Amino acid sequence: MTRRGFTTLGFTFGAATVLGGCSGPQSVFDASGAEAQEIMPLFWTVTGIAVAVTVLVITVSAIAVFAPVHWRRHLTSEKFVVAFGIFLPVFVLSGLLTYGLLVMQAGSARSRSAEGPGVTIIGEQWWWRVIYDGPEGEEIVSANELRLPVGRPVAIRLQSDNVIHSFWAPQLGGKLDMIPGRTNTLTVEAIEPGISRAQCAEYCGGAHALMSMYVVAMEPDDYRQWLEAEVNPATKPADAVRREGQRLFIAHGCGGCHAVRGTPAAGTIGPDLTHVGSRHSLAAARLPNDPQSFRRWLTDNQHIKPDNFMPEYDVFSDSELDAIAAYLDGLE
Repeated sequence: MTRRGFTTLGFTFGAATVLGGCSGPQSVFDASGAEAQEIMPLFWTVTGIAVAVTVLVITVSAIAVFAPVHWRRHLTSEKFVVAFGIFLPVFVLSGLLTYGLLVMQAGSARSRSAEGPGVTIIGEQWWWRVIYDGPEGEEIVSANELRLPVGRPVAIRLQSDNVIHSFWAPQLGGKLDMIPGRTNTLTVEAIEPGISRAQCAEYCGGAHALMSMYVVAMEPDDYRQWLEAEVNPATKPADAVRREGQRLFIAHGCGGCHAVRGTPAAGTIGPDLTHVGSRHSLAAARLPNDPQSFRRWLTDNQHIKPDNFMPEYDVFSDSELDAIAAYLDGLE
């Protein structure tokens, strides 16, 4: 391949890599939250100014190096230094600071308007514990998925009891650290139904890059019905295979780490599995939610998500794995 061919290939690959991050469920350019829509004009303003300043610096540098002497003399004049070295930076930075403060004040006003039940998200290693305030004020514990009603500001309380994490939902415009011993509150408002993703944005250890979750924005009536269903205990096994799966789940001590409400399983170390079958993913958005993924996770989770705290189970036969996977998949 010629040098020109390598250059073209490199440019194409680089452009595809960069533009690939401009779409999808974790793209900041696809705003589906009120905060994200307010931030986007600020982002484009800062980007435009940055491009203009870069072009200006390159132009001045080119004049300093290649232009005739009488042009270069202008660069050393007092007027030029004062105008472009003092007044222009002060004017631009002051304008951006004022614009940013106005955007922050808009977010602060929305925080004060948050009504109704809130949500607590606790950063674990390396998954998310999600606790909803139920219709009667009770706590509804879930994991690795956040559901929100459309059209209502929701206060999300962010906590951690281990290391510093950071909750970032790009399409909603929310990003805030989760600091041990402290509760930070982030208010977000989904403006349309849909599914996006959130990510831990602060390095928190081995599986940090694999600590994600889906964010599901729902119509208010659908959200209310879902929340009312989420209060209920786990679905009872409907057939002999799932009943055997439940027996194996309890007999092998899985309930020491995981809770399944309505059964003897009451662990708090790992994710609550009461309604795990109704979630969009497994292992903090690492796997699709289906029986085959349950099987893979039980036997090969350290390869799927290195450094997670769950041991791999190689004691089950194929039929036993099928039974446990069917049981977990049926917890809706």
